Amino acid sequence: MGQDTMAHTADTDAIRGAVAPLALYVHLPWCVRKCPYCDFNSHQLKSARPDGGYIDALIRDFDAEWPLIANRRIDTVFFGGGTPSLFDPEDFARLLHALRQRIAFATDAEITLEANPGTIERGRFAGYREAGINRVSLGAQSFAAGALERLGRIHTADDTRRAVEELRAAGVENFNLDLMYALPEQTLEEAIFDVRTACALRPAHISYYQLTLEPGTVFHARPPPLPDEEAAWRIQSECVPLLSAAGYRQYEVSAYAREGFQCRHNLNYWLFGDYLGIGAGAHGKLSLELPAKILRTAKPKQPREFQERVAGSKVGVGERNLIAIADIPFEFMLNALRLNEGFSNDCFESRTGLPVEAFREAMHQSRSRGLIDATHNGWKPTDLGRRFLNDLQTSFLR
Repeated sequence: MGQDTMAHTADTDAIRGAVAPLALYVHLPWCVRKCPYCDFNSHQLKSARPDGGYIDALIRDFDAEWPLIANRRIDTVFFGGGTPSLFDPEDFARLLHALRQRIAFATDAEITLEANPGTIERGRFAGYREAGINRVSLGAQSFAAGALERLGRIHTADDTRRAVEELRAAGVENFNLDLMYALPEQTLEEAIFDVRTACALRPAHISYYQLTLEPGTVFHARPPPLPDEEAAWRIQSECVPLLSAAGYRQYEVSAYAREGFQCRHNLNYWLFGDYLGIGAGAHGKLSLELPAKILRTAKPKQPREFQERVAGSKVGVGERNLIAIADIPFEFMLNALRLNEGFSNDCFESRTGLPVEAFREAMHQSRSRGLIDATHNGWKPTDLGRRFLNDLQTSFLR
């Protein structure tokens, strides 16, 4: 579903008083090895396979949150991590079956699994497809052996190619390749090779983003030799047209898709939609009453603590905070302005419960700086605004 279609659907639902769609994020926190650039909530696996009791904990976590979403419908599911593909297809089949017994799913629900090419055994994607997963996001990152080694990845470029073959053999054509640029010691030629190789595999979607040194990571503590700002900008300037020429339209800062294959789950995030987060470290956002009660949730990060607390509680565990009404315009703009086509005024009002006057002054100031343009029914960032996105976003801070 395209961004314009999704925004229209959300607006129409609000006008008709229909139940707004809901996304579900499920966090599976284990990895074979922690990558030196990763700041996600992930923990190195210390056994042959993840804790089998974790699936039971996820079901209990969902049950505790169920009263908040009892009359909703799940439109998208995203299994993130960590490395979710460390879990067996039977684990996902059991979890999805339990969820479908508890809440309605859209007939065309998008159900995504993050997978590391180095953890996929032959035939495994067929099992995931049978379990109900219909979209996969492969963490390719690069196709250069030296780059993968410097990034601490456990897979090879051939592993990624074999995983793509496995996906197609299993009938999963809707898949994404994660690709990073401005890698340690990366040249422009190497970056171009990565993009051309990714396009040649014909994924439905490519996530193309710059490596950044995040606090709390090994790379942040001991920075590797990265391309400077000018070199990184040249890589982006040379590679983005290659994606476009191969049929991948940029619809968000780091998201490129063939027509009809935009990630619906992420579009829901970017347009301030609701999502329930379950699992260790998972975050959620639920609109209980607009605009006064928009709830942010965060689960305990440590898997053992999460499982122990879920086992001993019949209510949702973790942090729960309401967004202050004055902060809502910034919270909305933080993600909506990442979209190339921006957003409609109706979408803002239906998702926040606030009138467009809540952001109009800041919007006109940003327009005078050349960072944003008015559309026939809303706003979208200019090329300059996308380049200096942080400046554009912070103009909406109260």
